[in-house]
Amino acid sequence: MSTHAPAQVPDDEPVRHRRYALFVFFLVSVFNYLDRTILSILQVPVKRELGLSDAQLGMLTGLAFALFYATLSLPIARLADRTVRKVVVAVSLVAWSVMTSMTGFATSFAMLVLLRVGVAIGEAGSVPAMHSMISDLFPPERRATAISLLGLSLPVGTLFGFLLGGWLADSLGWRQAFVYIGGAGILLAPLVLLTLREPQRGRYDRVPSDLPTVRQALALLWSLKSFRLLALAGGLNGYVQIAMQAWNAPFYSRSFGLPLSEIAFWLALMNGVGGAIGLYGGGFLADHIGRRWNRGYMLVPAVGVLITAPVGMLQYLTRDVHVSLACGFVTSACVVFYFAPIISGAHQLVLPRMRALTSAMLVLVVNLMAIGLGPLITGKVSDLLAPSLGQDSLRYALASCMGVALVSALLWWRAAHHFVAERHAAIRRSEAGAAPGAGYAAAVAVETRT
Repeated sequence: MSTHAPAQVPDDEPVRHRRYALFVFFLVSVFNYLDRTILSILQVPVKRELGLSDAQLGMLTGLAFALFYATLSLPIARLADRTVRKVVVAVSLVAWSVMTSMTGFATSFAMLVLLRVGVAIGEAGSVPAMHSMISDLFPPERRATAISLLGLSLPVGTLFGFLLGGWLADSLGWRQAFVYIGGAGILLAPLVLLTLREPQRGRYDRVPSDLPTVRQALALLWSLKSFRLLALAGGLNGYVQIAMQAWNAPFYSRSFGLPLSEIAFWLALMNGVGGAIGLYGGGFLADHIGRRWNRGYMLVPAVGVLITAPVGMLQYLTRDVHVSLACGFVTSACVVFYFAPIISGAHQLVLPRMRALTSAMLVLVVNLMAIGLGPLITGKVSDLLAPSLGQDSLRYALASCMGVALVSALLWWRAAHHFVAERHAAIRRSEAGAAPGAGYAAAVAVETRT
């Protein structure tokens, strides 16, 4: 008789609880993106009152946030793998909400930078911990759908960030807008602490009970070709996504002369409706195809970014604004297909007590490539083309991003090639670790001997 304990199957009560937990995580993530977005809509009054330059605003909304958000997610994720994850989520929520509220009292650029870094640190702690809990609340064949539902918080949070930030600023002033929105997030923390149960780690896996060292965990991640490829593919996928989001408004203003109000309307449809369809659709398709064919978790984002490339070329090179806007809706949906599959796929390759660290590694790679490089390189290309192409320089700079999309599609396809074999190796690692007296060192050794 086998000594391996079978994976547990949840009864009706945990099924109800996991849906409730996903709803609470959705609310937390909405505040994540809301607090991240509010500075964007309040840039004008903040700049006017504090006398900031555009470069300073760019640092606040981009580089200063991205660097700390990406790098500090690693140590906080390690904490989430060691301790009670719902506490990590709640403390992170309170931290970034307090920093958001305190932004309303800032009197200088230096204070804004410090507070923005605080927001980044808080938000960096919540994402890996929530991803880890979701993987213990939902079986593998439903995880991508669950993560895609969580991902819908991005368009919802962004939408409310613009609406509430603008309304509160008009009604009460920009300082009060920061105070009230940050304060609302603090009120959500007791809901996380008091109503959520910490799920059993490895509920749907045969797993060892001890914690891997950081060296063991990183060595395992580095040994996985599919993980290295999917991380790079996701980074390039995000590069295209963020470059488009950052430069679409100036593109439609310069190339087609659309007024800002009309641009805002169309971009809200693209990123809100189109993005929501793509986020959910990518996760649903990955689960639907992946439960029958494991490579589906990698091939769904490959198809998404592969569609983005030619449609994006048409979007940016056509001289017909209606064709461009229609194509923009398609690219906004397809370019985010990767959001859920990259997390759910990666979590299938690793042991449960290193899932938060795995998500943090993805946050590090994807955000540095996407937020750090996408808008910057696209802008540099536009500057280089400006002397010869004038207003059309941005048109061709954005079109050049579609070459990056093709490279991303190729890397997703290569990741799919290795994913199935390494997924089976992950199962063997879990079985080795579940044997009496065996631990993570023995489990990882299964992979290093392969």
